[in-house]
Amino acid sequence: MALLVALFIAVPIVELYIIIKVGQLIGVLPTLALLLAGAVLGSLLLRHQGRGAWRRFNAAIAERRFPGREVADGLLIAVGGALLLTPGFVTDVFGLALLIPPTRAVASRLLRAYLSRRFVAVGVGGARPTGNESGGDRPYDLDSTAEEVDSDDPRLPD
Repeated sequence: MALLVALFIAVPIVELYIIIKVGQLIGVLPTLALLLAGAVLGSLLLRHQGRGAWRRFNAAIAERRFPGREVADGLLIAVGGALLLTPGFVTDVFGLALLIPPTRAVASRLLRAYLSRRFVAVGVGGARPTGNESGGDRPYDLDSTAEEVDSDDPRLPD
């Protein structure tokens, strides 16, 4: 929490400092043109990369695969686009890095490594009920292939 507060205070100060320094170096109008060009480039890259991520997400769903990597890509693309649309040179650099596929892959690996240390995934792979209390030999429906049946269906156990 303290890190977020520090970032919300430090990032705008650093951005303003760099904008002022660039403005002193090349002038006000070229600096504003660079900031505007960054926003336009960001919106174009966001649209292009976002469409690709959406296509990959839909392909994963169509193949009945878990779209974890595609969702992470989409999240990083959205964050990168938001950073590029934010005025400032530092946020533009980080936003551009998240929109370019090779650097986004590195960021994705770093994010996955960080999250794997913070969270633990627990599963029950291959679990089967035992005894008559759960319907005999029928396995649990772990892969969401269930269908709705009437309560008087003869396939249901007593």
